[in-house]
Amino acid sequence: MDPLSTELRNKYDNLQSIIRSYKKVAVAFSGGLDSGFVLFAALKTLGRENILAVTADSESLARDELSCAERFAKQLGIEDRHHSIKTREIENPDYAANPSNRCFFCKIETHKRIGEYALSRGFDIIVDGSNASDIGDHRPGREAAKRLGVRSPLQEADLSKDEIREIAKLEGLQIWDKPQSACLASRVPYGERITPEKLAMIEAAEKYLRELGLKQFRVRHHGHIARIEVEEGDIGRLLDRSVRDKINSEFRNIGFTWVAVDLKPFESGSLNVLLNTEDGTDDG
Repeated sequence: MDPLSTELRNKYDNLQSIIRSYKKVAVAFSGGLDSGFVLFAALKTLGRENILAVTADSESLARDELSCAERFAKQLGIEDRHHSIKTREIENPDYAANPSNRCFFCKIETHKRIGEYALSRGFDIIVDGSNASDIGDHRPGREAAKRLGVRSPLQEADLSKDEIREIAKLEGLQIWDKPQSACLASRVPYGERITPEKLAMIEAAEKYLRELGLKQFRVRHHGHIARIEVEEGDIGRLLDRSVRDKINSEFRNIGFTWVAVDLKPFESGSLNVLLNTEDGTDDG
């Protein structure tokens, strides 16, 4: 008996039909669940010779995420079909200024570079991991993707994040429960300049928290202050004296003067609360 519901099975079958219609694709692969699942589905549907996985590597991509992408490609047996390319979005003043549509400038750069790289290898269709759960959220990067003709098969198949996790678990993908993530620049409040130094501080701080065993969290960069967001069940853990002292000491070594724990549990996109609600972009 199929462990998937009839509705979800139909969506999964539809996804494969959509991907099959592409004939061959290059996947913009960040190392996360969504693009990883698209990569798996493309491999399953089209075969290894008709897929290419391309990871945009820049200062805003944590080394752990790049390593995760490399491991997943190896687990699928397609490490020879996976390539990382350097992108330079931080050199764009419009991106570095960190406006509320920063992701637009990021995706223009990354998708353009991925597209050029893929086309040089005979792949003219680029797909990403955007899914049905992204619709309605503040995602200016989607406009860039549409402008450059990037396809989003998960959205076309109306698959949500939770549904993707369910299918990925059924398919035995090791990343099925991988915590949601985002680029390091998303930890800097809009309007505060993006610099390599800030991104390096955020990456080091989050790497340390991950080594402490935390899974879902963010370190928000507020100048001299590091504001830690964790899930509700982990807030008490961070307030334990011994853990608190370790984090405080490590974060000071990284370059932060003060360390704060947000009493509101982690919420993806929480910095969007700073956006002008008159624009309809206050997503919390």
